[in-house]
Amino acid sequence: MSDAPGFTGEIRMLIDGELVEADSGKRFANVNPATEEVLGEVADASAVDMQRSIAAARRAFDETDWSTNRALRKRCLEQLQEALEAEREELREELIAEVGTPRLLTYSAQLDGPLEEALRYPAKLIEEFPWERELPDGAMFGIKSARAVWKEPMGVVGCIVPWNFPFEVTINKIAQVLATGNTTVLKPAPDTPWNATRLGRLVAERTDIPAGVFNVVTSSDHLLGEELTLSPLVDMISFTGSTAVGKRITEKGAASLKRVFLELGGKSAMVVLDDADFASVVPGASMVCIHGGQGCAIQTRLLLPRSRYDEGVEMVAAAMAAMPYGDPSSPDVFMGPLISAKQRDRVLGYIETGQQEGAKLLVGGGRPAHLPKGWFVEPTLFVDVDNAMTIAQEEIFGPVLCVIPYDDDDDAVRIANDSGYGLSGGVYSASEARATAIARRVRTGSIGVNGGLWYGADSPYGGYKASGIGRQNGLEGFEQYLETKAVAWPRS
Repeated sequence: MSDAPGFTGEIRMLIDGELVEADSGKRFANVNPATEEVLGEVADASAVDMQRSIAAARRAFDETDWSTNRALRKRCLEQLQEALEAEREELREELIAEVGTPRLLTYSAQLDGPLEEALRYPAKLIEEFPWERELPDGAMFGIKSARAVWKEPMGVVGCIVPWNFPFEVTINKIAQVLATGNTTVLKPAPDTPWNATRLGRLVAERTDIPAGVFNVVTSSDHLLGEELTLSPLVDMISFTGSTAVGKRITEKGAASLKRVFLELGGKSAMVVLDDADFASVVPGASMVCIHGGQGCAIQTRLLLPRSRYDEGVEMVAAAMAAMPYGDPSSPDVFMGPLISAKQRDRVLGYIETGQQEGAKLLVGGGRPAHLPKGWFVEPTLFVDVDNAMTIAQEEIFGPVLCVIPYDDDDDAVRIANDSGYGLSGGVYSASEARATAIARRVRTGSIGVNGGLWYGADSPYGGYKASGIGRQNGLEGFEQYLETKAVAWPRS
């Protein structure tokens, strides 16, 4: 298995318009999860660096015209688009190395998909969005008034991103945050810092974004992002990650009534109805293994009708056993490593729990013997799973699929909704009308009917229940970074 290609990641952070090392001079290692080898280093920030970046973002919002100069914002997003496209292939190799993402995934959601749309869509909205609208005249206390509604930026937004799809999440966050006139501090996950520091360098060197508007702070300390949550200078937190951390952000931000956007975990169901073409649909459940199962919207529960249960299990078992995995730089690999030894051990712990609770382990379940280096887990299939089991209720974030039988359509809906999460899902039937009727009853923020894909910069993404608050992307995502001001003038 090959290690890092010939590149060196950006070590420096971006704070107040300058590319800088940590105030302490410390750095930490960026490790390739497929080889366990050190790729290089990056600045290891402390609270001192974070507070400096927060102050810079506050000053840039309060003292520059960034919040009101829509033409500047549009031009800057276009400049950033051009800069990223110029380094697309370097960024691709960097993501494969530091994220462990399969190469094939970089041609879709991990890189090319968001690069195509994430900046262009909000840049277009800058011109098209109704920043001001008039209301009918009002009259009260004998005063006749002309009235209007203005949309204005929130202020300083702290963006905290995960390691599984770091560029995709980051670019979709900051594109809308900046397009709406906010300033920001980006805190990437310590596991995948270089794509964020590259972005900081491109902003500094290739755009007219004013100093302090966009800041990048890297740190080996996961909790450094809490400085953003606690700071009274920060108006909003935009977070993608685990539900547990999302709850902590909500709790810690309550003191300053912090606005929050939280895109959290999922335990999505793939519901296959009894009239579906099993041969073309059921093997697709092995998509649970894409990127090692490290995706919050991945459909990790496969619901099969009892009348065709054995048939479906045989098909999905064959697909899971044939899953190509290994070196993520290889073009034919579907699944690479998990991000860290800690995450690998967490997934293996869930697999052990599944067996202890009585689920039948049919495929995989351990570390692959032929891959002694790297944080890999075998594609794993559990069948005869009761939806009350831990592996059916908790987000594993690994290549683990649970197959659950159901009796009829109502039972399928009941099981799909019997979850603390409500992020995504899918429904399959020979009848689009029947599948759509089921989709309307499943309580999730997104759902595909017969393989339809809802993803896009114009599509609002988020969840019900413990899967989050608010939406990323789309008009709904754009508006959540805006305040609303009602204005009136005397009308003669």
